[in-house]
Amino acid sequence: MIRTITLRRVLLITLLALLSTSQAGIVFAGTNIWTSNGPVAVSINALVIDPATSGILYAGTSRGGIFKSIDNGEHWIAVNTGLANTHISALAIDPVNPATLYAGTDGDGVFKSVNGGESWNAINTDLTCPYIFALAIDPSTPTTLYAGTPCGVFKSTNGGGTRSAVNTSLPDTFVFALAIDPLTPATLYAGTYDGGVSKSTNGGGNWNAFNAGLTNADVRALAIDPVTPTTLYAGTERGVFAVQQEEFRYRAYIPLVQRGR
Repeated sequence: MIRTITLRRVLLITLLALLSTSQAGIVFAGTNIWTSNGPVAVSINALVIDPATSGILYAGTSRGGIFKSIDNGEHWIAVNTGLANTHISALAIDPVNPATLYAGTDGDGVFKSVNGGESWNAINTDLTCPYIFALAIDPSTPTTLYAGTPCGVFKSTNGGGTRSAVNTSLPDTFVFALAIDPLTPATLYAGTYDGGVSKSTNGGGNWNAFNAGLTNADVRALAIDPVTPTTLYAGTERGVFAVQQEEFRYRAYIPLVQRGR
């Protein structure tokens, strides 16, 4: 009897050990509650997820450069070889070839990696403003890249090899945010410091103000509904606004969340 109990205990301990070993690589996120997955002790400015392998993440930080996780955020490693500036303000990942990434920095322009972050190279030809606030990739033609800067929007059609300013009729060139229509990539939006939102329907060839109902012109973030791209959200100093566009016209922005209310 004693031998049987002892054997059961041994089997139970062995089973628990096997379970803990088999689940060591799994990250358990809390149900309806946030859990910390690192990297710690750094300020995170940008996050992107590999569209082909969801467990691969990249984090751009204020002073620590770029960190990469291949296990859903359980472990992180710094991937900064070739980066001249470790203050990362924006990240973008190629939706077709996820090993290609772009990193925007605070003062040294844009860097590119073609090997999943193992090494980086500066791609700043014709970039006259080295402070990058936003990056956006054309989903249908990933070699087309846009950068939002304090000097307006810069566009590259060859993966960052060269670029040109595309600021015609842009009322405010201090561009904090960019968003591209996933179904009609020639349509893009720029969120600015004091000019609200501007819209281009020809890949940045020219811009028009898009602000009816937007009561705060300091736009720091933009998001497009991936299912209904005519719905646009703008994050401002006074909360989140939404607009539903219709053919040949659009409804005014309505506030969704406003601070102080």
